[in-house]
Amino acid sequence: MIKVSAYKHGDLVTYALGATVVMEYLNHAASDVEAVIIHPDFRSEETRAKIRAVCGDKIPVSVEEKPFNILSKKENCYVIAVIRKTPRRIEPGNHMVLVNPSNAGNLGTITRSCLGFGVRDIAIVPPAVDHFDPKVIRASMGAAASVRTEVFASFEEYSARFPDNRLYPFMLDGSVRLQETKIEAPYSLIMGNEATGLPAEFASIGTPVRIEHTDAIDSLNITIAASIGLYEAAKGPGSN
Repeated sequence: MIKVSAYKHGDLVTYALGATVVMEYLNHAASDVEAVIIHPDFRSEETRAKIRAVCGDKIPVSVEEKPFNILSKKENCYVIAVIRKTPRRIEPGNHMVLVNPSNAGNLGTITRSCLGFGVRDIAIVPPAVDHFDPKVIRASMGAAASVRTEVFASFEEYSARFPDNRLYPFMLDGSVRLQETKIEAPYSLIMGNEATGLPAEFASIGTPVRIEHTDAIDSLNITIAASIGLYEAAKGPGSN
């Protein structure tokens, strides 16, 4: 039997919930996987075989029900991986910078979008949701296994470490329309809190941009705004 407990921020491990998410960790971050638990009712023999093949003799695999009652009472989940919380330093290059993100689902979705558009480094400025929270990992659909996420004490700490990055704060009153902005690498796409956006002082940093939309809504959801920003950035220099 593999011992699990309800997730807490200070724990040394977190959990990947769901067969798809677990396979992402086994395929891309197997060194962080401490154990895999399969529910007795899990019927996919093909996936069972894949899990056992990847785990081999190095990663314990158990078949039991109790951990699911603890970790995923309300979810349709039949596979769990116990994940070691390994801090990862982001690398030089293109970054997504999230200032005070507070929603686990949003952070997970943005992580997945980042991976989809080739941005593998996320900087977080607290206060913020715990990026190791199983809800974040689940919402990322396993993309968290392939993206480096690092927490910085302040935006100043982040920008001091990456002085060559071109800064693009996304603000409702940004001075330049995103569609008219030439996003040059290495870039930092900077997004604010879901409810309050970026603090006013970001208007004097880099090139503040705005995503124009009709006045039928007051703003876009942060996950949509982040995805639009990533899409525009992925076009490359000279495409706007």
